[in-house]
Amino acid sequence: MQKIQNYINGELVDPIGGNYLDNYEPATGQIYSQIPQSDHQDLEMAVAAAKAAKDEWADMPAEQRANLLSKLADAIENAGDEIAKAEAIDNGKPISFAKAVDSYRSAANIRFFANATTQFSSECHSMGAVGVNYTLRDPVGIVGCISPWNLPLYLFTWKIAPALATGNCVIAKPSEITPMTAYLFAKLCIEVGIPKGVINILHGTGASIGGPIVEHPAIKAISFTGGSATGKAIAAVAAPLLKKTSLELGGKNPTLVFADCDFEATVKEVARSAFSNQGQICLCGSRIYIERSIYDKFKKALVERVSKLRIGDPLDESTQHGALVSKPHMEKVLSYIELAKQEGGKVLCGGSRVELPGRLAEGYFVEPTIIEGLDIQCRTNQEEIFGPVCTLQPFDTDEEALALANGTEYGLATSIWSNNIKRCHTFSRNMDFGIVWVNCWSLRDLRTPFGGVKSSGVGREGGYEAMRFFTEPKNICIKY
Repeated sequence: MQKIQNYINGELVDPIGGNYLDNYEPATGQIYSQIPQSDHQDLEMAVAAAKAAKDEWADMPAEQRANLLSKLADAIENAGDEIAKAEAIDNGKPISFAKAVDSYRSAANIRFFANATTQFSSECHSMGAVGVNYTLRDPVGIVGCISPWNLPLYLFTWKIAPALATGNCVIAKPSEITPMTAYLFAKLCIEVGIPKGVINILHGTGASIGGPIVEHPAIKAISFTGGSATGKAIAAVAAPLLKKTSLELGGKNPTLVFADCDFEATVKEVARSAFSNQGQICLCGSRIYIERSIYDKFKKALVERVSKLRIGDPLDESTQHGALVSKPHMEKVLSYIELAKQEGGKVLCGGSRVELPGRLAEGYFVEPTIIEGLDIQCRTNQEEIFGPVCTLQPFDTDEEALALANGTEYGLATSIWSNNIKRCHTFSRNMDFGIVWVNCWSLRDLRTPFGGVKSSGVGREGGYEAMRFFTEPKNICIKY
């Protein structure tokens, strides 16, 4: 039984308290490793290491920090196949997806912010003959980064890369459900020579170590990705402590399909947006609204395409739809399918747990599920399911489509499928979302701000937004 270790002060170490959690392989339902159940003792050791390292790291010339981060990106890239396999085992996603998305973006995140390290600049304002103002952007100091289970190393690096690039030391907590690639990442940090104490990785539950990270007085900023309820709890703790917070939270994202769309391409991409990573992406389009004149045709084509998705072993390159991340999450998703039926929904495809043979017999597999006949007010359309479940509903007018799209407490992302450019611009302006994709989905440019409004979060990640979050501006005014 493999035992994962914490990473503190440049070394892999066991938890001080000697407590561990079981880690399950979703495809088999079996325990395959154990992870530390870290507590305040481990946190104090990590904080001490970060305090000892922070001045030297902050004062290091940007070019040197950039070189170290570039070496780390190279190491992740070279270990891409190993990382993808680890994600497929630990998370249940298809290995083809893990290669194309998880391992690729993990390296790309580090490389992007390595380059940004030497490009990040601040402002200077001339006051004519009177004087000049200029702004310094200093690192916050020690920051906490808490990442989720759906894209484990991808979102882990998305947070720590800008924090490190701007000269901060990091105390990071990966999800206790998918810890393996953060453990592999720690080994790569040792391999490339990241200075001791600059990044520390503590495993465990939210109660045992996540909460203490948020509360610790030496940790000056918190970057969190996860559920909206947890985000609100973090905000309630962090606000009285006057900590900076960046909260990337849940979504209940609408997809708007108009009659003038490119039909075949739209069917393909709408299916991808609903069921990528088994629907376990905060950006997935789980509410699909279709103009009534093409509703039946589009529904038929979408159901046909989704019904053909290959469900199977995540380690099989041909698998398109893997296992859900855990048994409790599988049970939650199945409960929402039952709820949808009780609310009057009609299951068009899927709707059940999948039983596969051999080693997969106890795996957490659920069919990709499409449901119609539900209104905007029902729980199925109001609450984040975060699984392979989407709903279909027709609309008649642009005004109705807009009202449906904006009709939940969430506001993370949306996609519009239409060749009417005026409509696309108008909808993009009037939709209450942080991200609007037009005739595409999840087409990312790492320079752009990422995040949502309403219950989908506070603040933005990505590009200079992330660099600014992890720094404190200081204005200096000099009179001539």
